[in-house]
Amino acid sequence: MITPPPTLPYRHVLTLPTTGRAVRVARETAEQVLAEWGVGAREPCRDPALLILSELVTNSVRHAAVLSPQVTVVFAGGPDVLAFGVHDRHPYRPALFAAAGVAPGRGLATVMELTHGLGGSAVVRGDADEGGKSIWITLPLRRGPR
Repeated sequence: MITPPPTLPYRHVLTLPTTGRAVRVARETAEQVLAEWGVGAREPCRDPALLILSELVTNSVRHAAVLSPQVTVVFAGGPDVLAFGVHDRHPYRPALFAAAGVAPGRGLATVMELTHGLGGSAVVRGDADEGGKSIWITLPLRRGPR
């Protein structure tokens, strides 16, 4: 199953049916969670994080729904970092970094470009039973004084 980094004090878990509606609900929930954690619209990673989240949930809806009736999003945060993971029960693990000359899907290419452009990282973690996976994104926060 999906587990957030252990050192981050803030957490929120959202589990939804793997349908098109999941993308909108995940994004709206992320906006609320970030606001509650003090990550406002002026934070440089906020809007890109919402786009990244939308792309990952969309991928689960498009490609995993046949084997995964639910998608789970875990948000985790701290004073200087935001992390979120999207989990489904489809065993396929996409390559985040394609071999030379082979591009990942457009959505994942966008995810990786945005993540690295913000100084963040991405990782795919398989479930212990190999029956599902999580894609975790970690982004630095550059909040100024409150």
